[in-house]
Amino acid sequence: MSSATVMERFSFGAPSAPIPSYGTPPSAAYSPTQANWCVLPRCEIRFEKCKEGFKIHCSCEDEVACGALQNLCKMLAGGLCSCYCTQNGITVCHCNFCSCNCKCDYTKDGCCITCTSGDKHCCEMLQAFCNCLSTCQSAGCCCFVCFNNTPVCCSIC
Repeated sequence: MSSATVMERFSFGAPSAPIPSYGTPPSAAYSPTQANWCVLPRCEIRFEKCKEGFKIHCSCEDEVACGALQNLCKMLAGGLCSCYCTQNGITVCHCNFCSCNCKCDYTKDGCCITCTSGDKHCCEMLQAFCNCLSTCQSAGCCCFVCFNNTPVCCSIC
């Protein structure tokens, strides 16, 4: 997959493993924690306002990356959808779309995630998220789309 990136998945709040002292027999409790890596398809991500919220368009140039994106969405969609933007590896913005209904539709080159709400105030909040994410991306941030806090794709930075 030529248009993919590898990133480390962090387990926030996980207790660290105790360090064994000299002479302590090795056991599973003392094994060092392994890094948890995942391969993400790189996509062109666009944010677009719609009547009751906004849409996230993820499109991949590579056929393999498109298949990976659609498989990840198929497995994880239906849970909490969120996006976060990073600059130089530091999170600049993290938006959780918990106050709306997110629906994932597949397109010929990726997917379209529509986040909507019938509530006026939630709709305003969703459209503000759209503005924020678009601004971060146009300023050079990398954007990640997640389901259940698991990234399914990242933007081409």
